[in-house]
Formats: sequence, C-alpha cells, structure tokens
Amino acid sequence: MELQEKILKYYEGKVVRKDLTSLVKGNAVVPTYVLEYLLGQYCAVNDEEIIQSGVEKVKQIISDNYVHRSDAEVIKSRIREKGHFKIIDKINVQLNDRANQYEAEFANLGIKKVPISDKIVKENQKLLSGGGVWSIINMGYTHAADVEVRWEIEELKPIQISHVSLEEFIEARKNFTVEEWLDVLLYTIGLNPESFTRRGKLIQISRLLTHVENNYNFVELGPKGTGKSHIFSELSPHGVLVSGGDVSKARLFVNNNGDKIGLVGYWDVVALDEFEQEVGGKKTDGDLVKIMQNYMANQSFNRGKETYQATASMAFVGNTKHTVPFMLKHSHLFESIPAGYIKGAFLDRMHFYSPGWEVKILKEAVFSEGYGFIVDYLAEILRQLRKADYTGLMDQYFELDGSLTARDKIAIRKSFSGFMKLLYPHKELTLEQAKEILDFSIEGRKRVKDQLYIIDETFRDHPAEFKYTIVSSGKTEEVETLEKVNLQTDLLNQQEDAEQHESPKVEPSAEVAKLEPKHIVIRDNQTGISYRRLFGDYLKGAKTITLTDPYIRLPYQFKNLMEFCIMLAQNKLPEEEAQLHVITWNTKEYMPESELNFQELVSSVADMGITLTYEYQDLHDRHIISDTGWRIQLGRGLDIFEPRDGRFNPAEYYQERRNCKNCEIIIMKK
Repeated sequence: MELQEKILKYYEGKVVRKDLTSLVKGNAVVPTYVLEYLLGQYCAVNDEEIIQSGVEKVKQIISDNYVHRSDAEVIKSRIREKGHFKIIDKINVQLNDRANQYEAEFANLGIKKVPISDKIVKENQKLLSGGGVWSIINMGYTHAADVEVRWEIEELKPIQISHVSLEEFIEARKNFTVEEWLDVLLYTIGLNPESFTRRGKLIQISRLLTHVENNYNFVELGPKGTGKSHIFSELSPHGVLVSGGDVSKARLFVNNNGDKIGLVGYWDVVALDEFEQEVGGKKTDGDLVKIMQNYMANQSFNRGKETYQATASMAFVGNTKHTVPFMLKHSHLFESIPAGYIKGAFLDRMHFYSPGWEVKILKEAVFSEGYGFIVDYLAEILRQLRKADYTGLMDQYFELDGSLTARDKIAIRKSFSGFMKLLYPHKELTLEQAKEILDFSIEGRKRVKDQLYIIDETFRDHPAEFKYTIVSSGKTEEVETLEKVNLQTDLLNQQEDAEQHESPKVEPSAEVAKLEPKHIVIRDNQTGISYRRLFGDYLKGAKTITLTDPYIRLPYQFKNLMEFCIMLAQNKLPEEEAQLHVITWNTKEYMPESELNFQELVSSVADMGITLTYEYQDLHDRHIISDTGWRIQLGRGLDIFEPRDGRFNPAEYYQERRNCKNCEIIIMKK
C-alpha cells in the first residue's frame, strides 16, 4: 500500500492535502493551523469532488468572515447593519481594573476596549497572554443610546481542535515503518520528503521537540530563508513567536506588580525569532537574562517575593553571519546572538543546538502536495505527549559516560525522550533505531558544550567525553558533531591537493608574491585550460574579488560562474571567507530567470565560504580585480569554453578536457 493511501486509511478525517492551504489562503495573513482547521472541517477526505466543494466553502468563509486590515471599516459597517456577524480575527484581552471588567482588542478589525464576559475569559485563559489568539467570534452591535461601547462579543471559539484520542493515534502509528512515519511528519509540516536526506528529516522534526517536551530549551542558528521560525509561528495554537530583540521581563515572565503572568505562563512554546538582532542598538537587559537563565534550569522564576512555576519550552532561532568553518576557526557557533546572552551559565541551559546551516533555503520544489496531518490535530497530540516521560527507555539500551555533567545528561535524555515521542510513541524500536536518535541527541548537546569550552574557560576544567556504552554488548560509542568531521576532512583534502599541485600553502606566500604579469593567447579548440591554471595563483588568499562580465545570462554562463566560485573556494583555507562581487548586464528577456539563478547561486556558494553579491551595469569591459594586487583582463569574460555535447562527456566536469574559444587574457599589476 502506498504511503498516501495508508495515511488516509489509518487517519481518516485527520489529514488534509497540503497544497490546499495555498489555494485558500489568498491575501489572508493567518497561520497555517487556522486555515487547516477550516479545511479539516470540509476537506479531510480523498474525494476530489468533496475536496473541491470544501475548498470553495473555505474560500467563501475566508472571503466573508476573515478580517483583512484594509477591509476593517467594511466589516464594521456590516456588523452594524446586520446587528450580528461572525468574524475570524486574532484577539487579545486585558483587565481594566478601574472599570472592573475584561476588555478585548482585535488585531485586524482595529477596535479596542470591547467588553468581554468573565465566562469567556475563564474558559480561554490564553486570551490574557498578550500573544493574541485566533478565534471565530460572533460580534454584535447595539444602537442603544446609553452605552459607552457599541460592540459586543456574543460568542468566541478559539480555532483549535477540542478533543483528540492519543491512544487511537498511537495505535494507528504501529501500521507505519519509521521511514514512512518520518515522511508523514514531513508532509504534515508542509515539506516534500523526497527533497531531504534522513539526517535532513531529523533536523526538520527536531524543531518539534519544544512542542512535545516540557521545559525544553532549543536553539537553531543558520542562513536566512530556511524555515527556522515557520513551525513556531504556523504549526500550533499552543506556541507563540515573538521578536527576540523586543522582549522584556514583564512580557515573558511577570510584571513588577506580580499580578499579570507573562507568555511562559500561557503557552507551551515561546520562540524568540531573529534572536541575532538587537533592535535599534538596544542592549540586552541583564536582569532578563538572569531570570531566563533561572527559568530554563529550574522551571521557575522570581519577581518580587513570589516564585512562579511554568512548563513552557524556549526556542531561540536566528541567522548566522559567517560560514561554519569561519566560526569554528575565528569565534564560535553562538557568535551571532546578542552579546548579553553569550554567557556560559546561560548557554549551558540549552538542551539541543540544531545545525541550521545544514538546511537549504526553501524553494517551491521542497513544499508538499501530499496528505499530512491537519496541523492542529498533530499539535493537540504533541501537547498530550508532553505529559509523558520516555527518558527511562534510554536506560534499557545505553549508559552515558560518567564524565558528562548532570546538565549534559538531562539535555541528552530530554532530547531522546522527545524524539521517541515523535517517532516511536508506541515505544517499539530496535537497538539501531534507538542508537540513531541517541547519537543525534548527543550531537545536539555536544554542539553546545564545544562552544562553552571556547566561550567560558571554566568549563575546560571539567572536559566531558560524549560517549556511551551499549548495555547489551558493552561496546563503547563516541559521538562527534558533523561540522567538526567536515572541517577535518576539508583540511585533509586541502593538504592533499596542495601536495599534489606542489603548492604547500593556500594563503599568499613569498612564491605567490613573485608572480609576473602575463599575456596569454588561447587558440580555438585548445585544451588543457582551466580557471585554476590560468589565474588561480594570482587569486590565492584573495578576500575581495570583483568580476566584471556583461554576459552572464544563459545557463552555461551561470555554470561558468559557479565553477569560478568553486575555484575561489579551493583557493582558500576552509575556515576563511571571500567576497565576490559580480558586475554584469542583461536584457528584459533573460532578466527574470537570471535573477532566480543569481539568488540560487548566492545560496549555493555561501556554504563554501564565498559571499556572492551582484549588480547590473550597462558596460562592455571584462576583467577580474582582487585585493591580491592583480588585474586580469578577460577577452571573453568567463566564457572561454566551447559548448559540450553528450550526457557522459568528461569535459562537462573537467575543464582541462574542454575545447576553448580563441581569446586573450592579460594579467597585470594594479
């Protein structure tokens, strides 16, 4: 049976086709769980006729009832004329102690201080959290002359599934292999499993750990556009995403009076987005860091004389500024977060550091069109699983090394428990499967600890060995982070390449300094030519390079540019970075595709330590200028090779095997 058929068979009524969300969304700026909640009411089947009818129904609901900010006045007029009208909006509630009543504020409708009954607030405490709750609200309007507020909230229903059966969910899970189940989870969060490796899938679902474990501290830093914050903003009505640079003690924990609890008291997950930014140069509040640090360790916080308990997990997501090799060589993997948080005691509370740099920028091809769980259904399941503790299962298989600290062990055990709940909620797995999630859990914690050794020298006094023993065999296994393995491999490869080409160093050397100007004439059909052989030595150690070539628009010309970037990457140490600025020109015909190609290339070469920027200028010159002191005049730009024919032509992958076009290259001192 195909996986999609199995999903529909065993979870009928609880799944939805993921491409439907984009069909109904239109201009509505609402989370995925809101749209899928509605789709789940009408489209949770595999009948095309019912699906199309359901899609149209949901479109109509969004069109008629969702409040667009630009249409707020129209909706208010409709409520006034009809006296009653159902809307979809995000609302937040505060207590007006002077009037002794609760008052609601509508995010899109734009009205404030609307009285709301104590009964509704008591049934939906999260309305008081300050994060806002998406709801379906029956709004009323009164024309009475003696009222201060004409708006009335007659009925309110938060957009979330009211009841699910965890036992039913777990029992149905038994019908799937772990490979199939991983794919189901990928489909659910809107991604096509075929676009990801096994490790890539684990990285994606690691973002769910905060939703399935109480008081779990998670961090992910990586390039922009990789979907780091999507799960925290779109997946669950039990999580809230806030700007990391704009949080306060009162908003997160409790105000100074101690009479209003903050976000951690109402939400299962509080995610700090753009955690690398300090808004407007604003410095981090040291007291906030201390309170957060205490909360992340002890699940409690103090304001004034009171101590408060909470179970909210904390997630910190942000963008990196440099490549991983650069950070490993020159700083550490936490370098991009606000300086006020780069403290050993604070970072030691992190249970898992997910390698966001391994996640590629999300493009249309990676998004799913298959069936996955209605995200609100999965969110309710994960919320129920938060009450369970799967950490004891690890002891059946493994014993952690004695050099690990208590915090190391807690972090690893909580991560293992979380992955168990996500992948094996039925508690049936093999030793190898248990080993896979333990290795990944240990790696996530080791990534934190390795940085602590750099940031805080006191941690070096008690080095930990991230090893464990398999109980059944007594065999010891050691875990290393992938980025360290990659760096060691790159350095070894670089050393071997240098020895092969009799060039012991990559950075500028006395030998490179002795390079002489050149005038090179390349004849038609000449072979044995490559970018490295032509001018590679003149660009060794370059930190900034400008390439001017007006003809980079066709696919093979972009491939030439990519090969030029590869040559630059091979021409430097793995931990170093180089800036390449490309000046080119284009026509309207090729501009849209060229822009997409440039954007893809920028992302692709960033992993090699090449920061690519580009601009368009109407010019005809062709040259390379670098900070090594050389100017390279290119008669044909990078376009020196004849087109290659055949799928299995070695010349496609080996520049020296290609026939060249007649051209001249002049290398001179700047």
